[in-house]
Amino acid sequence: MSDHPEHVEMPSDVTGLAGDGLGGVAERWEAVSPRQIAPEHWRRFEGYMKEIFAAMGMPVESPSTADTPGRFLRAIFDATSGFEGDEKLVTAFPTECHGGPDCRISQVVEGPIPFFSLCEHHSLPFFGRAYIGYIAHEHILGLSKLTRLLRLFSRRFSVQERIGQQLVDALERILAPHGVAVHLEAVHLCTQMRGVREIDSSTRTTYWRGNYDFDAQLRAEFIGLCGHRE
Repeated sequence: MSDHPEHVEMPSDVTGLAGDGLGGVAERWEAVSPRQIAPEHWRRFEGYMKEIFAAMGMPVESPSTADTPGRFLRAIFDATSGFEGDEKLVTAFPTECHGGPDCRISQVVEGPIPFFSLCEHHSLPFFGRAYIGYIAHEHILGLSKLTRLLRLFSRRFSVQERIGQQLVDALERILAPHGVAVHLEAVHLCTQMRGVREIDSSTRTTYWRGNYDFDAQLRAEFIGLCGHRE
C-alpha cells in the first residue's frame, strides 16, 4: 500500500490473522476482539524499533535489515493473537457415555500438542508440548478445540504457570467434568539466552482438578500417557 513504508506491504490497518494454524479459518470465539493498529501508529512503532535495533548495533539500512523493524512488529503481533479470543464462548457436545463407573474413570487425553508463547517478563519465547486430559461427565469437546484453547492462552504475553491454570479453569467451566489434568513441558529462552544460561533445562508444570486430586492411580496413568513417571 502506498501509505505504508516502502518495503513493507501491509493492509490499511493491522488486524489479526484469519487463519487458525489448523488448516482452516479461526472459530468465532478465537477472534472476538480483533486488534487494530492504524497505519500511522504502525509507522511510529517501526521508527521506535529502528532506533532500538540501531542502538543495539544492527546496521539498519542494509538491504537485509531495512524491513526488519516492520517484520519484527508483525511477528510479535501474530505471536500474540490469543488476546483476540474469548474462551467463555466455547461450547461443548453431549457426552457419549450414558452412566456407569466407566464414565467416572475413563480419560480423554490429547497430546503432545506443541505450543509457543512469549514470556511477559522478557518478551522472549518459551515453547514446548502440552498434554490435556479430562474425564467427561455430561459434555465432551471436539479434540481440535483442546488445541485451539491451548493456542488461545499461549499466544499471548504470559507465563507457563498461568497457561496451565487457564486451561484447567476453562475446561472445568466448559465441561463440568469429573476431573481435568494438564501437563506442560517447555524450554524458556529467557534462561538460555540470558541470566544463568541453562542450555539443557526444561520446565514441567502439572495441574489437577476433580478426580485427579484424590486418585493417585489416575494421576499416574495420566503422567504415564505423557511419557513420564509420577
